[in-house]
Amino acid sequence: MLFRTRLARTRTRQLLLAGLALVAAAASLPPTAAAGPRDRHHPSAGGLSAVIRYTEHGIPHIVAKDYADLGFGTGWAQAADQVCTLADGFVTVRGERSRYFGADGAPDGSLSSATKNLTSDLCFRGVREAGTVEKLLATPAPAGPGRQVQELMRGWAAGHNAWLRQNRITDPACAGAAWVRPVTALDVARRGFALSVLGGQGRGIDGIVAAQPPGGAPSATGPSATAPDPARAADAARGLFAADSAAMGSNAVAFSGRTTANGRGLLLGNPHYPWHGGRRFWQSQQTIPGELNVQGASLLGTAVVSIGFNDKVAWSHTVATGVTLNLHQLTLDPADPTAYLVDGRPERMTRRTVTVPVKDGPAVTRTQWWTRYGPVVTSLGSSLPLPWTATTAYALNDPNAANLRASDTALGFGTSRSTDDMLRALRRTQGLPWVNTIAADSSGHTLFAQAQVLPRLTDELVQRCSTPLGRATYPVSGVAVLDGARTDCALGSDEDAVQPGIFGPSRLPMLRDAPYAENSNDSAWLTNADQPLTGYERVFGTVGTQRSLRTRGAVEDVAAMAAKGRLTVADLQRQQFANRAPAGDLTAADVARACPAVLPGDTEACGVLASWDRTVNSDSRGALLFDRFWRKFTAAVPAAEQWKVPFSAADPVRTPHTLDTSSAGFAKALTDAVTELRTAGIPLDAPLGAGQFVVRSGKRIPVHGGTESLGIWNKIEPVWNPAGGGYGEVTTGSSHIQAVGWDGGRCPVARTLLTYSQSSNPRSPHYADQTTLYADERWVTARFCERDILRSPQLRVVRVRG
Repeated sequence: MLFRTRLARTRTRQLLLAGLALVAAAASLPPTAAAGPRDRHHPSAGGLSAVIRYTEHGIPHIVAKDYADLGFGTGWAQAADQVCTLADGFVTVRGERSRYFGADGAPDGSLSSATKNLTSDLCFRGVREAGTVEKLLATPAPAGPGRQVQELMRGWAAGHNAWLRQNRITDPACAGAAWVRPVTALDVARRGFALSVLGGQGRGIDGIVAAQPPGGAPSATGPSATAPDPARAADAARGLFAADSAAMGSNAVAFSGRTTANGRGLLLGNPHYPWHGGRRFWQSQQTIPGELNVQGASLLGTAVVSIGFNDKVAWSHTVATGVTLNLHQLTLDPADPTAYLVDGRPERMTRRTVTVPVKDGPAVTRTQWWTRYGPVVTSLGSSLPLPWTATTAYALNDPNAANLRASDTALGFGTSRSTDDMLRALRRTQGLPWVNTIAADSSGHTLFAQAQVLPRLTDELVQRCSTPLGRATYPVSGVAVLDGARTDCALGSDEDAVQPGIFGPSRLPMLRDAPYAENSNDSAWLTNADQPLTGYERVFGTVGTQRSLRTRGAVEDVAAMAAKGRLTVADLQRQQFANRAPAGDLTAADVARACPAVLPGDTEACGVLASWDRTVNSDSRGALLFDRFWRKFTAAVPAAEQWKVPFSAADPVRTPHTLDTSSAGFAKALTDAVTELRTAGIPLDAPLGAGQFVVRSGKRIPVHGGTESLGIWNKIEPVWNPAGGGYGEVTTGSSHIQAVGWDGGRCPVARTLLTYSQSSNPRSPHYADQTTLYADERWVTARFCERDILRSPQLRVVRVRG
C-alpha cells in the first residue's frame, strides 16, 4: 500500500511538471499563436487552457501562461463548484428571470434590490438594449477596463463554457435546466456592472421601473401625488443607509511593524457577506509565472481575486459608509411632464422602451425615462417615495454606472509589492464602488483608504444647491437632493479623477502606517482611535457621531492588541474567534440585577443571565436567551432611551453606557424572550450551538458568533425558526476569513477559512467541509509556495482546455 501511494504521488508530480512545462512553453509563443478567437460576443473556448492543482478543501491553484488562459482556468473551476449559482446570476443580467421563473417570483437579491423577477428583467434588459456595458468596455483605460481585465473576462467565459460542454451537472438545483447556458465575455462584464451599481441604481430598481409620467397610479405618480415629507424622508433615508442595518458588513484590521513580533505587517480580514446566492466568495490561487501570483477570494462570476494576499501584501475590504448616489430634483415643463427645465430651457427626457418575455403569459413592455442626470426614480425602497407629479420628478445619479474598473483595482492589488504600490493602484484605477481597503505589507506598513467612487458632493455644493428635501436628508444620511434646474449645481470634476463627477484620490479619507488601522463599517473617523480622521465631506460618512457596538468592541480589542505588541498570526486567529459580546459586557450584569423585579420567582431565567460568560461560543449557556432579549429590547426602545449615560464625542469608544432598565420596553423584552424560548421547548440554558446551527446533508453543524447589535466581531445573522429548534440557517456573516503575516521567508504565513465552504452543490465533497472547520474554530493553512502545494496529501492536478 505504501508503494502504491508513493507511485500515485510520483505520477501526480510528473503530470504537474508536464503541465507546468507546457505553460512555460506556451508563454514563449507570440500572442497570435497563444490565443484563439477574441470575439467577446460569442461563446467560445478559443483554444485556451490552464493547469489547476487542487489541494485540501477543493482549493484550486491555477497556473496559466497569460491572462486569457488564467481567466479560462478560473471560469472552469468556478463552474465546477458553483454552476447553478452562476447560471442563476447570468439569467438575471440577461433579463430572463420572468421567462424561466415567472414574473412574480423573487430574485435572490444578489445583484439588485428588485422585489420581483419582472422588475429585475425590465432593468437589466434596459441595460442591455442601451448598450451600457458595451460602451464602458470600449472606453480606453484608465476610465474603462484595461486589456488584461478584458482578457480575463474573455477567458473566464470560455472556461465556464468548456466546463459545461465537458461535464454533467450533478447539483439538483439546476441539473437539466434550460436556463443553464453558455455565456459570453459580455455577460461576465454585465455581471460586474451589476455589482458595481449595487449601492446606487441597484438600490432604486423598483422605483426606476415604476416611474411613469403623471396619469399613472396615484400612489406613485400623477397630479394627486403629494411631495415627500422632508422629516419622514430623512428618517427613511437614515434607515436605508445606516451601517448597523445593512445586509452586509465586515471587519478588517492591519497592524504595523511597530506592534508585531518581527517588525512585519499583519492583516486580519473578516468580511460579512451572504452565505447563499450570487454574492458568495470562492477561493483560489492565480499564477502567471513571472507576472502574477495571488491567493484569496473572488466574488462569483468575477475573474480576479477580490480579497487576498501575495508574498508581499495582504488586503481586505469592508463595506463603506460613503453614499454612492444622489438625487436631482427636476422642475418639469408645465406643458410636458416628460421635459424638465435647466436654466429655464426645457430638455426632453429620453424614453427607453423595454420588452420582457414572461413564462406562460404574454410579453410585458414598459417605458423607462432617463435624464442628463440618470433615470427618473419614484422611490428608494418602500419607505422613501419620490412621487412624479405634474411639477416635480427626481433623477438618480450613480457614478458607478460609468465604472467598470473594480477588477482593474483588484488586479493592481494582486501585483503589488507594498502598500505604496496598492495606493498607486487605487489612484490609477479608481474602481472600488462601495468598499474601504485595509492592507498591510511585509515591510511593516499599513494602509486604510476609503477609496470609493462617489458623487462629487462637497458640503459647499450641497449647502448651496440642496432643495428643502435635501436639506433634511443629507445631514442625517448623506443622501443629497440637488436642484436639477441649475447648471451651477452640477457635480463638477477633480483634476485627478478618471471620470467626471467623482472625487479624485487626493480628496479621499486615508490613514497610512498607523500602529493599527481598523474598520467595522462605521465611517473613517475612528480607523485609529488615537489618530481620528476628520476633514472629509459628509457624503463619505460622519465625524463625531455614535459608533456601533461592533466598532466599539473592535477598537477596544485591536487597540489592546497593539498596545500589548509582539503580535503574530496566532493573535489574529484568537481575535477572530474570541466571540466576545460587547453588549453583554456592557449590560448583562444590569439585566441580571433587574431580572428578579421583572420575573419575580423565576430564579432559573435570572440565574442563566447572571452566569452567562458574555461570549457567543457554541458552548456558551445563556447566550441564546440574552440574544433574544437584546434583539427585542433594541427593536422596541429608541436608541436615545436605552442608556443612562449618553454618547460623548470626547469618549466615543466607551459611551453610551449603563443600561436603563426602568422602561416598560425593557421588562416586556425580557419577559417575551423567556416566554418565547420556553414555548418553543428550548431550554433557557441551552448551549448556543444547540439553538444556532446550520443543517448540511442532514447533519446539524453548530454555529458560533452573533448578530450585529450584540457588537460581535465574528458576526453571524441567522434565521430564527423556533419550531425548528432556534436559528436554523445563516443569511450573512463571517465568510472568507484570512489572517496573514510574513516571517522573512519567501512564503506568506497565512491561515484562511471559507465559512460556508467552496461549493453550493450538496453532492460535492466541498459542500460543508470548511463549515465543519468553522464550527470547530479550525483554520486552513494556506498553500501558497510551490513546495507547499506539491506537499498537499490531497493534491490533484487537472489540465483543462477548450
